[in-house]
Amino acid sequence: MQMFDAVLFDCDGVLVDSESISAAVMRDRLAARGWAMTLADCLSLLHGKALKDLAELIAERTGDVVDEVWMAQFRALRDVQLDRHVRAVPHIHEALVALQSRGLRMACASGADRVKIELQLARTGLAPFFAGHIFSGHEVARNKPWPDVYLAAAEGLGVAPERCAVVEDSVTGVRAGVAAGARVFGYAPLAGAEALRAVGAGRVLNSMAELTLALASPLT
Repeated sequence: MQMFDAVLFDCDGVLVDSESISAAVMRDRLAARGWAMTLADCLSLLHGKALKDLAELIAERTGDVVDEVWMAQFRALRDVQLDRHVRAVPHIHEALVALQSRGLRMACASGADRVKIELQLARTGLAPFFAGHIFSGHEVARNKPWPDVYLAAAEGLGVAPERCAVVEDSVTGVRAGVAAGARVFGYAPLAGAEALRAVGAGRVLNSMAELTLALASPLT
């Protein structure tokens, strides 16, 4: 008997290697408004957060009003760069094929806007794995770290949350998966293993080549 009936994936940093691309666009935009920082600092600032959650800080540091127009301009610049440069996370294609062959249902449940999610999945060839099962945190009442997008994904697949595995790379996302009642697997390149374990990840992976075996093994 399989331990899970479905696997719910975050998008950025889990399925696609996009974080540094978006961060570079934001770094340049903020620098032009007087807030200079390194790419690493900007990446840390953005990781796992929705843009609206940073609106007050950006306004404080730059004087900009981060309204719908500001966010739309940023997203347009970001999407151009993602379309040119985004790549799939190493080994994720093989992992998805293996999980699909085992009959596991899969969904993408991201805190990002739907345009970004669908652009990236299409650009990396991952879209067919999630056809009809893409869920955006912008389309539920509360985005991550609230569980709403993962609960919506589980319901959309017809699977109880406790029979779902969630794969996340951020503290914010792990908290959302735990709050949904799912079992959470962390992917550690950015947040770090200890940070993910501290908020409830039952197992932390360093490579997506480990995912298929990890999902078949008891969590300790």
